[in-house]
Amino acid sequence: MPKKIETENENFEELIEKLEAITNKLENDKLSLDESVALFEEGMKLSKKCNTKLEEAEKKITMLINENGEISEEKFGEN
Repeated sequence: MPKKIETENENFEELIEKLEAITNKLENDKLSLDESVALFEEGMKLSKKCNTKLEEAEKKITMLINENGEISEEKFGEN
């Protein structure tokens, strides 16, 4: 059985690298059904964490708005 991949403190890029490694194993290695299912499950967890990180990043995006010659910051999506 594949070992569990720790992902708690990793950034988006590190999570994507691990997801790519799992994808490569699933595509290229000769794995048992149990190993394939375990890797698929781990990949789905990584995918969900990536999606969460993307959503968090989207919330942090700010837009610069020019109002009467002054520039102010406004959080993305708060119009």
